[in-house]
Amino acid sequence: MQPKQDDGGGPAPLAGVTVVEFAGIGPGPFCGMLLADLGATVIRVDRPGPWSEAPSEAVLRAYRGDVMGRSKLSIALDLKDPSARGVVEALIAKADVLLEGFRPGVMERLGLGPVEAHGINPALVYARMTGWGQTGPLAPRAGHDLNYISLSGVLSMIGPAGGPPIIPLNLVGDFGGGGMYMAFAISAALVSVRAGGSGCVIDAAMSEGAATLASMIFGMRSTGSWTDERGSNLLDGGAPFYSLYRCADGGYFAVAALEPQFYAAMVARLEVEGEWAFSNQNERSTWPEMRERLASIFAAAPVSHFEKLFDGLDACAFAVYSPAEAMSHPHNLARSAFIELDGVAQPAPGPLFDGRRPTAPSAPPYPDEHRGAVLKMIGLD
Repeated sequence: MQPKQDDGGGPAPLAGVTVVEFAGIGPGPFCGMLLADLGATVIRVDRPGPWSEAPSEAVLRAYRGDVMGRSKLSIALDLKDPSARGVVEALIAKADVLLEGFRPGVMERLGLGPVEAHGINPALVYARMTGWGQTGPLAPRAGHDLNYISLSGVLSMIGPAGGPPIIPLNLVGDFGGGGMYMAFAISAALVSVRAGGSGCVIDAAMSEGAATLASMIFGMRSTGSWTDERGSNLLDGGAPFYSLYRCADGGYFAVAALEPQFYAAMVARLEVEGEWAFSNQNERSTWPEMRERLASIFAAAPVSHFEKLFDGLDACAFAVYSPAEAMSHPHNLARSAFIELDGVAQPAPGPLFDGRRPTAPSAPPYPDEHRGAVLKMIGLD
């Protein structure tokens, strides 16, 4: 199979790696996107449907907006149809990685489980991503990000004092504890295989990945430096110098002056260093008064005032930006942190390798868009 090459747009450190991704939602496609961003050839196996080589403009626009499909190839196959079996087996034979996110047992019932796949390709990295893992009492149960982070203990940590937990979008379970965690595992497995190791099966549970993201907090709990009371700790908004403040125009300012030197810079710039509430940063008895005073200061002026006030100062104090504002911020523009692809604004591939971003992505495909090309790659017509 012809590997993807660096097209001059930037490094492609995973060039030469071929991934067969069985279409799914959320974390699986995100993992595939990360691998494709770094140069892997990712072939997405979609479910068959009324696709054509020339879909309507509306249909094409919908698929082009699927950012997690960027830089992938698509072929539609009915995994229950025996006539598609040869194509699937040929894909597995040529692949370095198989990525699937079905419930446990689904691939086995299709005759495409790890035993069958490794019979075709012993060096295959068989990557399985589920919410609860392949084993355990919850393994067959349905769930979503919110369920995974609730049972991992993470959701209970996020939210204000005296209030309910706050939903952190689906970033912690699906994308951090799922897709990114799996991309890391796949990369590690590939290193092992390239060093002469055999193929393997990766069993990644999003609930466990989410817990891993909170490793530092679990460690702090064990030493007594973190309590289970939301909004009472150093990093959950309990500390007034690590919190959010509403400004006069309704916007918010994020203050994260944890270290003494940043705290000192903040209070000096706000001209409150002589006030009793700010005399001892870590004296918790002063925190309520400190928070009240900071809230009154920020409520008295718009966000733009504080942006100018803290400009150029290492006080770890910045405005809270909307997505549109983030994309137009000078720092993000200077680093080309966002791109536009077929009219769809999105985060750019990253991180940087030797100062360069990975090779420029191509537009997401509609299902079966690359049937001919994929069949040719595996030697079929």
